[in-house]
Amino acid sequence: MRHLTRPLTAATRPFTSAHTYRRWAYLIIGGALLTPYAMAGLVLATLITQGGSAQGQPDATSWALALLITLTGLAATTRVPAVADAQHQLARTLLRGPLDRLPDTPPAPGARTFLWLCLHTLTGMAVCLATMTGLTESALLAIAPLTGTPATGPFTLLNIPLGTGPRLAGPLLGLALLLALIAAIALTGHLLAHLAPRLLGPSPARLLADAQARARTLAERNRLARELHDSLGHALSVVTLQAATAARLIDTDPDFARQALTHIADQARTATADLDHALGILREDTPAPTAPPPDLTHLPHLAQSASHTGTPLHLTLDGDPHAVPALLSREAYRIAQQALTNALTHAPGHPLDLTLRITPRHLHLVATNPLPPRRLGRRRTGGRGITGMQERAHLLGGTLTAGPRPTTDPDRWTLDLTLNWKDTDTP
Repeated sequence: MRHLTRPLTAATRPFTSAHTYRRWAYLIIGGALLTPYAMAGLVLATLITQGGSAQGQPDATSWALALLITLTGLAATTRVPAVADAQHQLARTLLRGPLDRLPDTPPAPGARTFLWLCLHTLTGMAVCLATMTGLTESALLAIAPLTGTPATGPFTLLNIPLGTGPRLAGPLLGLALLLALIAAIALTGHLLAHLAPRLLGPSPARLLADAQARARTLAERNRLARELHDSLGHALSVVTLQAATAARLIDTDPDFARQALTHIADQARTATADLDHALGILREDTPAPTAPPPDLTHLPHLAQSASHTGTPLHLTLDGDPHAVPALLSREAYRIAQQALTNALTHAPGHPLDLTLRITPRHLHLVATNPLPPRRLGRRRTGGRGITGMQERAHLLGGTLTAGPRPTTDPDRWTLDLTLNWKDTDTP
């Protein structure tokens, strides 16, 4: 049954859709906008061509000059910035259609706005004339059986009088004329709505610039998400383990418990500083933080803080961390910090071996820890932490792998990072 009613629904949609009547109103507005320009242009053109007298009928020269004056007035109007915005918003409100699917960015004043204003007003004037004529003639046809006049309806324009029979069929002819008018206006509005994005929508250059801006914003958000995940995630993991250790040893080893509580306070202050740094980037009115974020020179402090969690970190440092470029040093530190966080989360109490080798051209960071017995023989998969570390390494042109090494060391989790800042053939 549905396949039988579908063609009927499609045929009646132009007459029942609200889009048709909104677009009809939009076209009527266009005709109204053109009226003062056209009247002023015609008067001026007649005065110019008839030597200051406007008593005679305009000739072809007057009409051509009137059109030129009208278009000049429209062109001058489009130079006003508010006009482009008003045309854009009016079209989005009444035309709808494809323009709604584009960013709400009005075009800059220029040729595209001028072309659209000409199209809107000239098409609107034609629709105004068709509306006045069509509605009047359809009404005359509808009341033809009630009048005694021999000539009514659109046939009057062709000097064809209506006889008794056609007069009785006048209501049907009037309805047909009205439906034809609505269908023509629906088609005109549909074509105008699909042309609007080309003239009122953002230019290709603007769309590309907006896409690039969104990409930069997304990249910045992802970077901040990684910063917060790595710094706060690490701090919370350390604080949780240190608090548990302090609670367990507060009676048997109060000195160690006090040290753990001191390190909890240190970690909380560090996390607060990291959070303030991230929020300062998000808020443009916040001054840039003066304290630089931690880098590879802070690895000994990281190892010391880990010792109070029950997960000892054995650090092997070969090379000068100060020789590493600042950006790479900060990102490598975050990766080392996340490696420790993963070890604290998935293998608490097991030692973590962290080895950093620095050469004048690259750095190589390796973090290994034993897999807990319950995880032996099972494949471990990383969460957001592993993904964030791989994204950091990829953005810096480096490589990072994480997981057990089935052929060489299947019982240990190994993270391997390599970052280069000079090509091998660079002197």
